[in-house]
Amino acid sequence: MYAIIETGGKQYKVEKDMLVKVEKLNAEVGANVELDALMLVDDKGQIKTGDKVAKVTATVTKQDKAAKVLVCHYKSKKQIRKRQGHRQPYTELKIVSIG
Repeated sequence: MYAIIETGGKQYKVEKDMLVKVEKLNAEVGANVELDALMLVDDKGQIKTGDKVAKVTATVTKQDKAAKVLVCHYKSKKQIRKRQGHRQPYTELKIVSIG
């Protein structure tokens, strides 16, 4: 059984006991979060679609930042060199139940 959820403007395929890194949510570590499933596929292969088909319950396991991404701007013959780093914050969720 798996479900498709949407959070942070992105969609994720999740299964029970799976760890998922999503865009940062305002929730503390250990808190339970309920997400709406857009699509649900059960064990028999039957597909249910539409808004709010099922509830997916997840537990927040970590609030962290991703690895640093370096952005370099360079213009030749102009002595313009700019280097900037960025670390995107994320929330790690453990899927507890689907349904």
